[in-house]
Amino acid sequence: MDQLVFLILSIISIGAALAVIFSKNPVYSVLFLILTFFSIAGHYVLLNAEFLFIVHIIVYAGAILVLFLFVIMLLNLNKTNDTDKSMLPKIAGAISGGLLLIVLLGAVKGLHQAEAAQVVNSDMGSVKNLGKILFDEYLLPFEVSSTLFLSAMIGAVMLGKKNLKDH
Repeated sequence: MDQLVFLILSIISIGAALAVIFSKNPVYSVLFLILTFFSIAGHYVLLNAEFLFIVHIIVYAGAILVLFLFVIMLLNLNKTNDTDKSMLPKIAGAISGGLLLIVLLGAVKGLHQAEAAQVVNSDMGSVKNLGKILFDEYLLPFEVSSTLFLSAMIGAVMLGKKNLKDH
């Protein structure tokens, strides 16, 4: 039964992620991204990590993506005035996407060499263990990611505020 649920959630995740990439409307892309995050949160439930499930839903689907949706709606990206845009953002996007693809391929190649993870105890996804691991072993990446999220939110608000002054 768990394998069937895992398969369904995986198909939904991959399909929604592809829809995020190939959707021409940015609002639909954000909505597909929300669906992707919900299906990934379902994987957390399968791993008995209920705390990560709740945090994932609240932080990603509840806060960050709703903020993205508001910013996209404020910027009104549906207008098609691509005639005066330069090629530099497209080239930078292609280079960064290519680099991300190389990193992902390296990570997938490393998966074949790694041994399968085994669950030591069923209390692995508890708040106590997660907090202990975050603050003992991953404090610097945790703080860097929180700073990155804060700067992204400030940038999104500044972009939305700049557009409102023009009108």
